[in-house]
Amino acid sequence: MSKNGRGVSSNTHSQQQRDHYSNQHNPNNAANRANNNNHANQLNPNNSNYKGRK
Repeated sequence: MSKNGRGVSSNTHSQQQRDHYSNQHNPNNAANRANNNNHANQLNPNNSNYKGRK
């Protein structure tokens, strides 16, 4: 982590890892929207895809 507890350190993470982190945390990025949509779907009790074993 960086000094302020935000982001990731370039000393301990590759460029690919830093890019992935920034994409996941940028609200204008499709990866961020997909992550949030998936999270919302998992929390939705009416979604039959996430009801567990049947």
